[in-house]
Amino acid sequence: MKISASIYSDASRPLEAVIADLAAHQVDLLHIDCNDNLEVFKDIQQIRQLCDLPLDLHIITPDPEKFFPYLIENPVEYVTFQAEPLKKPLQLPKEIKGKKGISVITPTAIDVFEDYADFDFILIMATIPGQSGGVFDRQNFDKIRTFRKRYPNKSIHVDGGVNPEVSFILRQMGVSTAVSGSYLFKEASVGNALMNLTQRSIGSSFKVADFMIPLTETPKFILAECTLQSALQTVEDGQMGVAMALDATGKMLGLLSSADIRKALLKQLSTTQNSSDLHALQVPAMINQHPICIQADATVLELLQLIKNSPFAVLYLPVIDHTNALKGLVQFSNLIKSEL
Repeated sequence: MKISASIYSDASRPLEAVIADLAAHQVDLLHIDCNDNLEVFKDIQQIRQLCDLPLDLHIITPDPEKFFPYLIENPVEYVTFQAEPLKKPLQLPKEIKGKKGISVITPTAIDVFEDYADFDFILIMATIPGQSGGVFDRQNFDKIRTFRKRYPNKSIHVDGGVNPEVSFILRQMGVSTAVSGSYLFKEASVGNALMNLTQRSIGSSFKVADFMIPLTETPKFILAECTLQSALQTVEDGQMGVAMALDATGKMLGLLSSADIRKALLKQLSTTQNSSDLHALQVPAMINQHPICIQADATVLELLQLIKNSPFAVLYLPVIDHTNALKGLVQFSNLIKSEL
């Protein structure tokens, strides 16, 4: 996940000093907030003289057309327009280069993006815009997950309340870029802050239930009612490489993964009798009856400790409650995708 440093969050130093510090620590992007002010392009011109880092411009205005000539003359790598002040869907001239995004605040539904199918990304404002040091609003986890499902080929950027714990969750959810301002500059150094945001988690205030894939979207089947074909179809349809095996009350009995299916097939094909009779395979014998699980009320820190102490790589974790009832799933493939 890329870190986009909000350059105006450090008001104690001249712009030149802030840019030099960020460039020396090789931050990924420079985030530039613009509240309906064309003077921002003077800063952009100055930054271009100071470094060659990609620029991430976020414009809040009810009159976007007045910015078009300046964007054509001063191209940036990323340009985002805030959706709420716009009076009509935005139509950008083809001469404006760079990746294009639309930004929404927490109360605004991601349905707005339907008018911007040709844009590259959405920017989700997870705190009140303009409020430095705000706390990440956890309802945005659901918004991120919904957008990822609806628009799998679009990128997600997040701005607001990004600390090390939130950063880990966002990477796990497949967010490609996180904007950091107050946290980045309030740490002992920009270098320390970047390390915290990209490598480790500090503190723990969110629960697994806040960001897990919910039960309604978790591939699952009732073990006593399934056939071999229906179990395999559940794994296939879920597109996660795994499905949860439950009893009639919704409690976990195990999981069936692509690896479990492969092992069962190899075992069946190695027998001397019925080697070609795949229908002889029994689903209860195929499932992993003792998967590693995580409690829904576990903290992010507890999640990380569980993964660290696992004797094998963890690709997904069933989420359960204290009665062993399935509540959802945490998937880790996005941790790899978010680094690309």
